Amino acid sequence: MDEKHRCSWAGDIPIYVDYHDNEWGRPTHDDRELFELLVLEGAQAGLSWLTILKKREAYREAFDGFDPAKVALYDEAKIEELMANEGIVRNRRKIEASVVNAKLFLDVVEEFGSFDAFIWEYVDGEPIVNHWETQADVPATTPLSDRISKDLKKRGFKFVGSTIVYAYMQSIGMVNDHIVDCFVYQETARRSSGK
Repeated sequence: MDEKHRCSWAGDIPIYVDYHDNEWGRPTHDDRELFELLVLEGAQAGLSWLTILKKREAYREAFDGFDPAKVALYDEAKIEELMANEGIVRNRRKIEASVVNAKLFLDVVEEFGSFDAFIWEYVDGEPIVNHWETQADVPATTPLSDRISKDLKKRGFKFVGSTIVYAYMQSIGMVNDHIVDCFVYQETARRSSGK
C-alpha cells in the first residue's frame, strides 16, 4: 500500500481505496453516473457501502449499465428476474424504487435538460468544500440534504431520506468531505481554488 494519507474510512481494502481515491468527493456531472449513484446509494440503506461496491459490476450488468431510459421500462417480470439475481441486493422495495426513480429521473431531465443541471443547481454548480479535521466531524445530514430530500420526495423519488441524500452529495462531489490532511482533499481544494 502506498504512503498517501487518506480518510480513515478508506481502510486498506483495494476496492474501497480505489473508490476513495478516484471517485468519492470528486464532482460528477454525467447523468448516467448520477443515476447509477442514486440507485446504489438507495440500495446501500441499512448496509455497508463496501457491500455495494463489491456488487457494483453485477448491478451494472443487471441494470443495463444504469441507463435510466431502460430501467424506467422494467416490468414485473424484470423485477422478478432481478429478485433472483444473487449479484445484487435482493430487496423488492429497493428494486421497485430504482424503477420509479428512473422514471422520475427522466422527468427531471425533461424539465431541466439534464439531471446534472437540476442537482448541481442546489450548490450553484460549485462543490461545498468542508474543512473537517477528523472523520468524526463529518455530519450524516445537513440542512441542505434535508431540503434536497424533501424536494425529491415531493417529486415522488423513493429511498431519498436526508442521510441517503447526503451520502449521495458526497459520492457525486457536491460536497467535499475528505478530511483536510487527506491527499484527495489537497488535490481537490487546489483545483477548486484554480491553483
